[in-house]
Amino acid sequence: MTTPHPRVSEVTRRIAERSARTRAAYLERMRAAAAEGPARSGLGCTNLAHGFAACAPGDKLALGHSAKPNIAIVSAYNDMLSAHQPLADYPAQLKEAVAEAGGVAQFAGGVPAMCDGITQGRAGMELSLFSRDVIAMATGVALSHDMFDGALMLGVCDKIVPGLLIGALTFGHLPVAFVPAGPMPSGLPNKDKAAVRQRFTEGKADRAELLQAESAAYHAPGTCTFYGTANSNQMLMEVMGLHLPGASFEQPGSGLRTALTAEAGRAVTGLTALGERYTPVSEVVDERAVVNAVVALLATGGSTNHTLHLVAVAQAAGIELSWDDFAELSEVVPLLTRMYPNGAADVNRFHDVGGMPYLIGQLLDSGLLHEDVATVAGPGLARYRRRPVLGDDGLTWGEEPRESADTTVLRSAEEPFSADGGLRMVRGNLGRAVIKVSAVEPENRVVEAPARVFDSQAGLQEAFAAGELDGDVVAVVRFQGPRANGMPELHKLTPTLGVLQDRGHKVALVTDGRMSGASGKVPAAIHVSPEAAAGGPLARVRDGDLVRVDAAAGALEVLGAEDLGERPAAEPTVDSSAGTGRELFAAFRASVGPAERGAGVFGALR
Repeated sequence: MTTPHPRVSEVTRRIAERSARTRAAYLERMRAAAAEGPARSGLGCTNLAHGFAACAPGDKLALGHSAKPNIAIVSAYNDMLSAHQPLADYPAQLKEAVAEAGGVAQFAGGVPAMCDGITQGRAGMELSLFSRDVIAMATGVALSHDMFDGALMLGVCDKIVPGLLIGALTFGHLPVAFVPAGPMPSGLPNKDKAAVRQRFTEGKADRAELLQAESAAYHAPGTCTFYGTANSNQMLMEVMGLHLPGASFEQPGSGLRTALTAEAGRAVTGLTALGERYTPVSEVVDERAVVNAVVALLATGGSTNHTLHLVAVAQAAGIELSWDDFAELSEVVPLLTRMYPNGAADVNRFHDVGGMPYLIGQLLDSGLLHEDVATVAGPGLARYRRRPVLGDDGLTWGEEPRESADTTVLRSAEEPFSADGGLRMVRGNLGRAVIKVSAVEPENRVVEAPARVFDSQAGLQEAFAAGELDGDVVAVVRFQGPRANGMPELHKLTPTLGVLQDRGHKVALVTDGRMSGASGKVPAAIHVSPEAAAGGPLARVRDGDLVRVDAAAGALEVLGAEDLGERPAAEPTVDSSAGTGRELFAAFRASVGPAERGAGVFGALR
């Protein structure tokens, strides 16, 4: 086994130390729940009869005597999301596979699943981040019947996978496997799609041309193929040992995808407390797995949304992860992939040229991943170096890829695209923020320019259309944090800011909102904390203030503003309290924590 990298060991040690009390309390609760055995054995006869009333007679007998493991299926299926449409047939497949493995499976519940691609720039986007915690609660409701010995989680996209995992961790005494659906086939190249978007922003393409391009890019069942939050989710579930090895990016409808789905059902059935390989999710998601997730996110240039989600997931397992941990690991983790928006390739190309087995192997050999972890496939992450193969003998795992088939997409740790992971923390008199520079050219990573302040992304777009942004600018878009309006993604600004940068201007974005997993070439200091609505310094910035965004030195500040703290705080000019369901989330906006703590509504670590 390779010796762990000193920085990885040190960060893991510090996380474990600061989490000692809360992690111990969490594990004590989970072990107490496990000690009770199959929870349904304690149900009254009326309760139990309700629980298996719709089951086949043989299953009723087995469940009544706790003779077989009962596996919950929790799904985020709907057929509006292309990524989730393939999940329609999964419950039937999984029930059959679980039965083959000697268990019973029941569809325990559905959770909501919204699409950020549809809600970008719309009022509905202000529900997006909060939907993560709604999904976590819905998962808790699905598992609350005390009927289950394990669970299968069906979900793919942005807030959905983190929400399912947070919910599952509250039932951490159960083994849990995530079952992915895979990416759609490659369509219009992402670079071409982005070019049409930018031309439309400049008035050089009409709506018909834009819609044709978008429809050619997003064209079939499966996950969108760029490397945004949805595909970052899949990568993280695999490197955390919650997917089967090599399952993340196999396309929907293939024989191998079907075989992997069935095997997930069989695998989790074998991990319950009724068998000999009991592996609860509370022991899979530990400090080492959390660090592995951060390392893999950095090595792939993954979504900045996970600086929120991983913090919240870790917290659900009693682990305190901080933005400083991301920054310290980023200094030593090399960037090994180039996928859009950090390159031209998509996830299908990444998968074809070596994919997750090669990536995990490179990180293991460099000592950057902990190998000694529990997984749904068995002990040790080394088994994730092997690619799944469907042959005459069924599903097996073959040899690991020894080299990348395309070094413009996937590289070895010895010859990376860059020596660090490209995720930085910036701080100063404007607060703390995250900035992703893996897609930003070095000459654009330091911007010092006058501020233009907006209270909405629509305001910025209107100023651009009026020709008011023809120069160097730091666009400050405030009152976009979780407390203000639910922290929507501001991805609609990407083409606008890209046009200004292409015109030769120095351009940066500073916001307490999110910029999505598809943020790209313009430097964006996002998730600014504390947010403007919580009294943060962004509420005191004025048009014309000289702002410095320095990803190299880690600075985020208004220059020459010694009176910044003495200025009156601005009030938001946009009302986000009602419409499109937003009135239902007033309690969430009032109780949500800061971005640094995962922007969740479940309170601090206990």
